[in-house]
Amino acid sequence: MIRSLSIQNYALIERLSMEPSANLNIITGETGAGKSIMLGAVGLLVGNRSDTKVLFNIDQKCVVEGVFDISTYRLQELFATHELDYDEECIIRREISPAGKSRAFVNDTPVALPVLKALGDRLLDVHSQHESLQLKEKLYQLQVLDAFAAHTPLLQVYQEKYGAFLAAKKAYDHILNLQARSTEDLDYKQFIMNELLQASLDDLHQEALEQQLKVLEHAEDIKVRLTAGMRLLDGDEISTIQLLTETKAQLSPIAGYSDALSQLSQRVESMRLELADVSREMAKLEESVEYNPQTIQEIKDRLDLLYRLQKKHDLTALTDLIRLRDDLRHELSTFQNLGAEIQKAQKLLDQTKTGLYEAGKRLKESRQLAALDLAVEIEKIIHRIGIENGRVEVKVRDAEPNIYGLDTVEIRFSANKGIPPQEVSQVASGGEFSRLIFAIKYLIADKTAMPTVIFDEIDTGVSGEVALQMVAMMRQMAKNHQVIAISHLPQFAAGGDAHYFVYKDHSSDRSVSKIRKLEKDDRVAEIAKMIGGNQPTEAAYSSAKELLGFT
Repeated sequence: MIRSLSIQNYALIERLSMEPSANLNIITGETGAGKSIMLGAVGLLVGNRSDTKVLFNIDQKCVVEGVFDISTYRLQELFATHELDYDEECIIRREISPAGKSRAFVNDTPVALPVLKALGDRLLDVHSQHESLQLKEKLYQLQVLDAFAAHTPLLQVYQEKYGAFLAAKKAYDHILNLQARSTEDLDYKQFIMNELLQASLDDLHQEALEQQLKVLEHAEDIKVRLTAGMRLLDGDEISTIQLLTETKAQLSPIAGYSDALSQLSQRVESMRLELADVSREMAKLEESVEYNPQTIQEIKDRLDLLYRLQKKHDLTALTDLIRLRDDLRHELSTFQNLGAEIQKAQKLLDQTKTGLYEAGKRLKESRQLAALDLAVEIEKIIHRIGIENGRVEVKVRDAEPNIYGLDTVEIRFSANKGIPPQEVSQVASGGEFSRLIFAIKYLIADKTAMPTVIFDEIDTGVSGEVALQMVAMMRQMAKNHQVIAISHLPQFAAGGDAHYFVYKDHSSDRSVSKIRKLEKDDRVAEIAKMIGGNQPTEAAYSSAKELLGFT
């Protein structure tokens, strides 16, 4: 529920704050004072779009912040899904800069608007003109029925089956698309794969071949230089190794006189041994290098084939060519076994479709039973709140399989005797339509686990005993939910656990909307004005006290 709400620099509001009661809150005020403007600001907290037109002062940013107590609403999983820090006191803040940039925060963590909306959908249920339109949507009517009937387990089973059905259908359609491809395309892919197979790519080592080609093409130069090097190291006339042997012979007799002399002797011997090893390696390499035009041409041919294939397929690595070959082999193998694959995919599709329709049928049967009860319960409530001749029908009709089931739901309504119920989408908005929405809200409130329910002038076209009945029902709702109602009726104002008054302050150069909580005497005075006008009579004051239960 909302613990506190603060609004700064929004529309006619320069600065406003309130701490609503946990139960029933009534907001009243003169027309145009800014009551519904507050709803627009609250809408920002649940992810609604906005622009700089909402700024009271165009040079300053707008800030709307709500502090919510979410300790009993099991939202930990939602927070974890969106990587948000969970706290039982959740702070949602929305900022709009003068440049029009909007930012949203949950517990000081920046979030995108879809995340804010996902959270807001679990915290606030706002009735407004927008929702009057929403009720006319078939999906919303279906969700009303499911909420009333507590269909979540059945719907979850159906949606699991629907997901499996979609996956099977996608796989089946994919194989059919493969089958539909032209023979020419298949022939071309077979040709490409054969070409890659003939290249023996698995036995081809590009870097090694390129290095081997360089050696063979420069074989003569390599042999000449290796031979010259060996002569310098261990030749008959000049022998570096022999010189080191003689140097070692000079150092050996004196090596025992000091550590330094011993180390010198060892280093000379190490150099002699290393150069002797180098000389042997040079001899091996010199012997192994032979100029062979035939071998050179074979290597060039293999490399030319590789380069051509890489250029043809716009690839740079041998591994990419191997991957292309393997992909083609798999695809062609699939084509060769297409008949069996189609049968397998068809069987899986049939199985998932059967499971889908079985789950959908169970959901449909439950919906059909619940539709009768929902219609009866709505009628009871609308009769209670002044639509004595109101009739409601809830029709469950067949629909193509979709994520919500095999059905579409149609709520039909008539407020007048002798007029058959018609689609809600054909019913004009008005007082009776508002009461229909109120009846639906009342029925499903406890089934939706919604912390806060907000009504914007749900009392349109209501007065007298009907108003008292609606207030009594809202008070009942407020036992399990925080309820905030914007109203112009004294009965509503008197029924609230807390009464807030919105008014325009004209004391400065520019009118601003403000709000204050009314206590006992102020409540009596305000409700008396709602009854008798700006100059209420003693009778109006007496009626106000009677409504409030004051003696």
